[in-house]
Amino acid sequence: MSANPIPPLHLYSVPSDQAAAPAAPPKRERPRTAWTADQLMAAEFPEPKWAVPGILAEGVSLLAGPPKVGKSWLSLGLALSVAAGGHAFDSVPVQGGPVLYLALEDTPRRLQTRMGKLLGGQKAPAGLTLVTECPPFPQGGVEAIAGWLDRNPDARMVVIDVFAKMRGQAPTGVSAYDADYVSVGYAKRLADHYGIAVVLVHHVRKAGSDDFLTEVSGTNGIAGAADATLVLKRARGKADGILHVTGRDVDEAEYALQFQAASGAWQMLDGPASDHTVGDTRAAILRYVRANPGVKPKDMATALPNVDADTIRRTCSRMAADGQLTKDPGGRYYPDTQSRTESAQEVSELSDCPGVNADLRESPGHSALELSGLSGVNEAEGMTT
Repeated sequence: MSANPIPPLHLYSVPSDQAAAPAAPPKRERPRTAWTADQLMAAEFPEPKWAVPGILAEGVSLLAGPPKVGKSWLSLGLALSVAAGGHAFDSVPVQGGPVLYLALEDTPRRLQTRMGKLLGGQKAPAGLTLVTECPPFPQGGVEAIAGWLDRNPDARMVVIDVFAKMRGQAPTGVSAYDADYVSVGYAKRLADHYGIAVVLVHHVRKAGSDDFLTEVSGTNGIAGAADATLVLKRARGKADGILHVTGRDVDEAEYALQFQAASGAWQMLDGPASDHTVGDTRAAILRYVRANPGVKPKDMATALPNVDADTIRRTCSRMAADGQLTKDPGGRYYPDTQSRTESAQEVSELSDCPGVNADLRESPGHSALELSGLSGVNEAEGMTT
């Protein structure tokens, strides 16, 4: 028989730059966790750091969706964009920095093929580290990721695809809710301690729901422990998908996305998501009413010569019944999507979101004792050993 087979590379064995001089991990002071009310109100905290401005902030974000909807293409595209400092969704400018992508259901060959399509001939960013094997969080995964973050203090994001591969066995004697909460808590400690965005790619239930938050697979403990939840759903109309977003530091919004099969990239479509999930007639009416609130069907007929007056009248009535328009007693129509329109307009100005400070900052909310397993925090001195 031959010699022992070469063991697979794990996250903790990814080679580092041998030419670089070894550097001590940055000092991490013990975060403050208690204030009097007046002290807290007088304190100044930095704005949240954004991996993708307006969409992915520091903290834990769930990216959920049904099988084969394109979650892995989306997450890999985001990882490439952030690592290269390009444009997420081909439209949102992002600040570049190291990204760790745990592709735990992929082979190196598949990753290479997908990246080749996404890059389209452009040079692959050296700041993106791809790993296909990593121990679960409770069995050394936390320490492995923390070690990479210590070696990459300017890291912007960690993507875990998929979360189920990292959560490990549920603790014995706890409820399903508590087990789900604890499993996300591992990622939450990393995100808060290092001030980065951690994206957990996850699944949704088979049964649909009007509330996208309830579609996340598992108990409410998963979404409850996360800082933000993003659900990618298939859409009707011109959009291939709708990205529903909500979170503690992220405004609730919906974004219409289109999948480019040739490049494997998800692109963000202009305007509110509702404009891309309805038929052409409804979309034309929505745009006109949004620009002319209080208009009547007869006025629309003049402005929309390609649609007859009876069709406009019937369509407006149905749209009001569906909640897409609001009708007053005088027969005038108003947009019922004003808040969505405003949020979508903000998306085009995402570069004006708070800038990201590349320096690591202290993150309140966890004691040094809780984080002692991440980077060797010395409880007595409040610094790394």
